Amino acid sequence: MATATSQTKFEPVAGWAKLPMGVTFRGDATSIAVDSKDNVYVFNRGTEPIAVFDVDGNFLRGMGHGEFVRPHGIEIDSDDNLYLVDDDGHFVQKRSNEGEVLFTLGTKGESCEWQSGGMFNRPTDIAIHQTTGELFVSDGYGNSRIHKFDPDGKHITSWGEPGTDPGQFSLPHNVSMMGTDKVIVADRENFRLQVFTTDGEFVEQIHIHHPMSVTQGKGDDAALYVGEMIPPPVQQGVPNLGAMIAVLSPEGEFLQHLGGPLPGEGVDQFTAPHGVSTDSQGSVYAAEVAWTNYFSNPENSGTEEKPLGEVVSLRKWRRV
Repeated sequence: MATATSQTKFEPVAGWAKLPMGVTFRGDATSIAVDSKDNVYVFNRGTEPIAVFDVDGNFLRGMGHGEFVRPHGIEIDSDDNLYLVDDDGHFVQKRSNEGEVLFTLGTKGESCEWQSGGMFNRPTDIAIHQTTGELFVSDGYGNSRIHKFDPDGKHITSWGEPGTDPGQFSLPHNVSMMGTDKVIVADRENFRLQVFTTDGEFVEQIHIHHPMSVTQGKGDDAALYVGEMIPPPVQQGVPNLGAMIAVLSPEGEFLQHLGGPLPGEGVDQFTAPHGVSTDSQGSVYAAEVAWTNYFSNPENSGTEEKPLGEVVSLRKWRRV
């Protein structure tokens, strides 16, 4: 499988996730990761906080009942261990593939001072260096930092502060490795991606519409997949503004969009690609905070609750 290009074809897979009766994301499937067997793990705010599916979308198992405050980010290492980021809980947790807690960074329910640069204030995501096992945590809603840890969770360094200059952040919402020598951050409210060395030295920035998630493809696929948030209400309804996945070259060149040009519930549309991942075949998966996104629009306030969650919370686009 080669790196995606502007000519690479993708098609949406209708009804991919098959949820058993009684299992629901409650509209907020916040993040997604794929293990070495192409099983798909969805961190969500529903009945099964960690929901696991096979490559065909069959539900395999659920974990983490009652153990999280507000699921936000997930990643999987080369041994298929799970790393889970709870933003309102202010903690990051490593678990075995069976769900056993191996260690916890931070203390559940206790945050550092807002925008202090400490650990943590509503952390958002985690990236794992597949060779060294080093961890990079984006922190987050109440902070403007990236924290680097060794594989055992010992703090190494941190970087970033509030602002718009290179190396500063306005809501570092997602983080991913780029190869083995760079880290890329979705600097959401600055409408850009920022690239750093693994020691936190600024490399470059890439302008893009409202990036809420970013990941690099697996194996030989070095393309970047970026989930774009919808615009604010004053611009909603304008086509080609967010609610899509942008595919970029490793150098940041725009290649193509998946989805769009308007958000919606169609099989080829997105509402809020909050988490993005890929598998070994080049398929692209998106977890969507569809429920939160729907009711954040003032036009929908006061309306009857709409069962968006099981329609649009989880998407798969297959490489063809």
